[in-house]
Amino acid sequence: MKNKVGILSMGCPRNLVDSEGILSRLNLKGYPIVDMQEADVAIVNTCAFLEDAKRESIDAILDLISLKREGRLKKVIVHGCLTQRYKNALRKELPEIDAFVGRVSLNHELKRFSITPRHYAYLKICEGCINNCSFCVIPRIKGKFASLDMDSVLKKVRSFDKDKVSEINIIGQDITGYGMDLYGDTKLEPLLEQIVKYSGNIGWIRLLYLYPSRISDRLLKLIAREPKICKYIDLPIQHINNRILRLMHRQTNRKDILMLIDKVRKMIPGVAIRTSLIAGFPSETDKEFKELLKFTEEVKFERLGVFIYSREEGTRAFALKKQVPEKIKQERMNTMMLRQQYISTEVNKKLLGRTIEVLIDEKRNGFYLGRSQYDAPEVDGQVFVNSKNELKPGDFVKVKINDTLEYDLVGELN
Repeated sequence: MKNKVGILSMGCPRNLVDSEGILSRLNLKGYPIVDMQEADVAIVNTCAFLEDAKRESIDAILDLISLKREGRLKKVIVHGCLTQRYKNALRKELPEIDAFVGRVSLNHELKRFSITPRHYAYLKICEGCINNCSFCVIPRIKGKFASLDMDSVLKKVRSFDKDKVSEINIIGQDITGYGMDLYGDTKLEPLLEQIVKYSGNIGWIRLLYLYPSRISDRLLKLIAREPKICKYIDLPIQHINNRILRLMHRQTNRKDILMLIDKVRKMIPGVAIRTSLIAGFPSETDKEFKELLKFTEEVKFERLGVFIYSREEGTRAFALKKQVPEKIKQERMNTMMLRQQYISTEVNKKLLGRTIEVLIDEKRNGFYLGRSQYDAPEVDGQVFVNSKNELKPGDFVKVKINDTLEYDLVGELN
């Protein structure tokens, strides 16, 4: 009998796809895949994107080492970004680790071993990044930008369709760069047109991370006209002040960002725009922060996340002068998120009395929990659904919204 294997997948959905690939290979070789408490061998697929993520990954490793010392685990294997970045240091500091493994192949030509609920899936179409933002360590960790060829992507889509997946979330560090390495130009739009064609029973196709300067009119028109593609634009802009954007090495500016947001809302009626911002970038002044805050109040993003700037060695921003104290970074993040609560409440109230399509995720405490097309798994809000009918995960239902919360909605089956 082969050792039973358990996995902890840290960080983002891109890591989760890698974890599914690791488990698929092991399962094919006859290793039983089990919950961590039943495992003989523990794998940690780590994240090293931000300081908090590194700390969380290291804490997980230390917890598993403790279990190994107690005799509850035979082996601990560390995988992923932390290994890519700090392999030698980890080997020296943590001799109890049995193996360190780096990158996973982008193409997992195996039957999917699902970690997510079975009714939705993440489809990673590219790895690495071509933008070289000054605050980001991804290019150093992930290496050269690489796209998965179209045939392999479509093979995965057909597999998801066969497995009756209701929603696929298309991911990558920057999916707008898809195809540049393979085809000499970006090919996201023709890829999406093919995905729609092959998606069959798949109800929603969601796009996660679109770099602002590469969002084309062709892409926006495709999203607007294709019912299966969620009217959800994941558009991380990071900041709005031109000086900070230059320091961040973002290939855009305030004027272009405002024009793009205006264009997106005109071309895709009822769209939800999600963005992410960085609070406390080196040398950010109070005035520049207030400019960012005012911008969010005026634009009223439907979805917004704020990260505290994390000073990462190996990035150009690491050496910038006037690093902002941690306390001020935290205060700025808190201020932005508090304002966003009010904005989100306003946005949600517009849905009161309307009937929307909801994808059911689970049943909990007598309620069904689901999401609208404006909500990505794990990061956005939920819809609490009252229903006398029995529903199951993966069902699409029409729900009349009769109450709204700061980030969530409440409704009844229509």
